[in-house]
Amino acid sequence: MLTVAVTGATGAQGGATARALLAAGHRVRALTRRPGSPAADTLRGLGADVRHADLDDAASLGAALAGADSLFAVTTPFGTDTDTETRQGKVLVDAAAAARLGHVVFTSAAHADRGTGIPHYESKRLIERHLRAAGVPWTVIAPAAFMDNYAGGWTLDGLRDGTFAWPMPAGLPLTLIPAADIGAFAALVLLRREEFTGQRLDIASDARTPGQIAETLTTALGRPVVHQEVPLDQVRRWSTDLAAMFAYFTTHGLDVDVAGLRRDFPEVGWHSFADWAAAQDWDALSASAPARR
Repeated sequence: MLTVAVTGATGAQGGATARALLAAGHRVRALTRRPGSPAADTLRGLGADVRHADLDDAASLGAALAGADSLFAVTTPFGTDTDTETRQGKVLVDAAAAARLGHVVFTSAAHADRGTGIPHYESKRLIERHLRAAGVPWTVIAPAAFMDNYAGGWTLDGLRDGTFAWPMPAGLPLTLIPAADIGAFAALVLLRREEFTGQRLDIASDARTPGQIAETLTTALGRPVVHQEVPLDQVRRWSTDLAAMFAYFTTHGLDVDVAGLRRDFPEVGWHSFADWAAAQDWDALSASAPARR
C-alpha cells in the first residue's frame, strides 16, 4: 500500500487522481490550501488524509510530504499568472526532492515540451525541466484538451441557445480527455513507478472535430446544437494566453496516439467524448450557472 500526496486535491485533476488511488486501496494525503472546504470534506469522507499545504510555503509542503512515498503534482496559472505557476512548481519539486520521495508524477499539457509559445504551456515546460534536474524519480503525464471545460464557461453559455461556440474551424480534429481518465492514468503510473519512471507521455481519450462535438452534444442534450466558430480576436480580448492556445490548436493540433493508449492501457477505462457527454447532467449544469451576456 502506497501513501501518495496529491496536490490540487480539491480540483479536477487532483481530485480524480485521489479518488482513483483511494478506490485502489491506497493511502492519499490530499494537500489543499482550504482543508475546511466542502471538496476537502468529501475527500475525507472517502478516506483521504486532508492536510493543509500552500505552494507558496515551502515549510507547509515539507511537513505535508514527510513520510509519503510519492507525489502527484499539479500546478495552474489561472487565478494567478504563469510566473507564479512556475515559481510554485519549482518550490513543489524542491520540496519533493528534500523529502526524498520515491516518485513524482507531474501533470503538464500535451505538446508543452515542444516550444508552443502558449504561455501556460511554457510555464509547465519550465517546471518539467526543473523536475528532470531535481534528482528525484519522475514521470510527466501531459493531458490533451479537457472535455470537462465543455460543461462550463462560454460553452455552457452558448449551449443555452443551441450553439457550441468554439474558436476552431468545424472540421479540424482535437484530442480530448476528461479529468476522470487523467486521474485513472495518473494512478496507474503512480502504482507502476518502475515502468514509467523517466517517461513523458502525452495522453488523450478521443479525437473529435468541433462539428462532431456539436453533433454529440445534440444527442446528449436532446435538442439541436450547431457549431459556431468564435473569432480568435474575440478570445484575445479576453485572454491572450487562451488565444495563443487556440491558434496552436488550429495551426498544429494536438497529435496524441489515442489508439495506442487504449491498446496499451485498457485498465484506464478510457472515455470517448460521447461517453463523457452522456454522463453529464446538462439540465442541472445549465440551472446552476448564471447566464453571462
